[in-house]
Order: sequence, then C-alpha cells, then structure tokens
Amino acid sequence: MASPKALYPGTFDPITFGHLDIIERAQALFEEVVVGVAAQSTKTPVFPLAERVRLVQEAVATLPRPVRVLPFHALTVQFAKELEIHAIIRGLRAVSDFEFEFQLALMNRKIAPTIETVFLMPRDSFIYLSSSLVKEISRLGGSVSCFVPKPVEEALRKTLVTGIID
Repeated sequence: MASPKALYPGTFDPITFGHLDIIERAQALFEEVVVGVAAQSTKTPVFPLAERVRLVQEAVATLPRPVRVLPFHALTVQFAKELEIHAIIRGLRAVSDFEFEFQLALMNRKIAPTIETVFLMPRDSFIYLSSSLVKEISRLGGSVSCFVPKPVEEALRKTLVTGIID
C-alpha cells in the first residue's frame, strides 16, 4: 500500500539545515510530511519540547510546501499508526549512522510490519552536520549561522551562552 504521508521523527535539538534538507527530499516523495518532535529520548535535550516544536515550526515555515509539526510522547511506530502514516523517514549521514538506523528500522518493522522505513541522505554539504556538534560550537561561543536557521541560532545563543530559555 503506497503512503501519501510520511513521518520524520526526531528530537530536533536543535533542527539544522541538514534536517531541513531531509524534509525537502521527503516532500518530493510524499504528499504530506509530518515532523514528529519526540518528547522522550535517551538524550538530554537543551531545549524543552515546546521550544523545539516552535523552532521546527519556524524553520519549516520557509519551505515551499506546508509541513505539520507535532510533538509526541510514544513509540514512533505507535505515533505513526495514530496518524495513519505508513512510512517513517530517517536520515543517514555516514556509514557510522547505518548500524543504529538499520537496527531501529528492523525493530520498528517487528513491532509494526505495515510501516516502512525510508532512508534519505542529505546533500553532501550537510553530511558532517549534527545537532550535537552545533550545540558544542554554540556552547563554546562559535558561530552556527551556516548550520541552523536564524531563530535557532538566536535560541542557542540565548540558552547556551546566557542560560536563558524562553
């Protein structure tokens, strides 16, 4: 069964130009892309969930087609089922991502056999980019303007340098 909708899940702490590139690529393949901002993670996010959702909404507002941005507190496949979505988008930057992503995709397939995982690679200029590196650069006072949208850069500066969260 072909799916007109796809879910792109992640913590997006913060969203980067690499994430936006994956969203645009997904839009070329699916009628609707839903970005799911995960509340729970093994990571400790810098930004609270509501702030991450807001920053993603601002970032995707510049894309040519609309994107729904929704927070979620469940397993990704459960969230996809709730939304009647049968495709999950995952980004692959390098071979080092593959083992984890492959394991995750197989686990999701075992839990929800009707949901497929679609792997997309960002353009070459974003292969090295990660939210963790962006946070570290910002934390140490470096410019991240070439890695993230302006509102994200400002939020990082405010949060990591001054310690203020809106």
